[in-house]
Amino acid sequence: MKAATSTRVLPIIIFSQFCCTSLWFAGNSIIEDLILFFQLSPESLGYISSSVQFGFIIGTFIFAIFTLSDRYSPSRIFFICAVIAALCNLGILYQNNTMTTLLVFRFLTGFSLAGIYPIGMKIAADHFEKGLGKSLSFLIAALVLGTAFPYLITSFNLNLKWEMVIWVTSSLAVLGGILILMFVPDGPYQKLAQKFEISKILQVFKDKAFKSAAFGYFGHMWELYAFWTFVPVLLITHAQFHTAELNIPLFSFIIIASGAVSCVIGGFISSKLGIKKTAILSLSISGICCLLSPVFFMISSSFVFIVFLIIWGMAVIADSPLFSTMVAQNCDSNAKGTALTIVNCIGFSITIISIQLLNALITYQNYIQFAFMVLAIGPILGLIALKKR
Repeated sequence: MKAATSTRVLPIIIFSQFCCTSLWFAGNSIIEDLILFFQLSPESLGYISSSVQFGFIIGTFIFAIFTLSDRYSPSRIFFICAVIAALCNLGILYQNNTMTTLLVFRFLTGFSLAGIYPIGMKIAADHFEKGLGKSLSFLIAALVLGTAFPYLITSFNLNLKWEMVIWVTSSLAVLGGILILMFVPDGPYQKLAQKFEISKILQVFKDKAFKSAAFGYFGHMWELYAFWTFVPVLLITHAQFHTAELNIPLFSFIIIASGAVSCVIGGFISSKLGIKKTAILSLSISGICCLLSPVFFMISSSFVFIVFLIIWGMAVIADSPLFSTMVAQNCDSNAKGTALTIVNCIGFSITIISIQLLNALITYQNYIQFAFMVLAIGPILGLIALKKR
């Protein structure tokens, strides 16, 4: 079969990334069904979401330690991890699951995603030396749509069983892996490392520009996945405060998926304004949204609240491809895979802390409207890191 030309490579990577990352929130989108079917506790959402993050962290750490994506074909790694992730996702269908086994399956899914999300960015970096910012903006837009997609499936009143979400997302992951393997060869800008070098992990952080970009990304990650995880809680809480009726899965999809649009827009704005300035703008807006969240909880209009969440959903992710671009541009070409992977590893480690902290705070019903202000810590620290560059 013919290798993909450069004009066809990016759309294939984007679609494959969308297919595979649909596994990320597959468990979250059907959490109420899982709670009923397996008799889980109401706090299961935070634990199930964190187990995926924890698996991703361990996976990225191992990938970084052994510098796998800099030593072997990233397309093959992507395919293998896509198939394994799909199989682990199907583990949710096991009839005798307990909370423990569900967490194990979600952990293994997250572990496998370590060979998909950062590896996808590595593949893009190997193909697009120029215009990398725009390429990554499309790629992370696909991640956003993939993350939100399970909510869309559950939003339609088609009386579909929750198991269908698992079958659809696993099938998409396998499709995505096959497309990468068959149509995306190793890129022209790829430089394979000749040997295993654990020292690369420390070396990349010696560059001041790299360190600034990485720490800005860490602040961004403190907010991002905690916000995404609890978007349904934000909507449910507002509906309860003001006795409104909302299609929670549909609006969860819209709010999270809106970030796909902002990723693309951010990519174009950065070509005019500059990558760093655009990242600062996005991080500032999302930080302000964190601080203003109690005010919008008090507004009775569901329309106004949802518009506010859409703006927040756009700002919270728009800077992600920009940080990834700055990270990739400020390290040696034969260390890009390791750099992107270790930065992802640390960033996702931070998400577990913020998710669990928010999970604990929202249990205090009298103060739930103030809980999301804690997410502003990330953008504030991220902005400080960027100013030091």
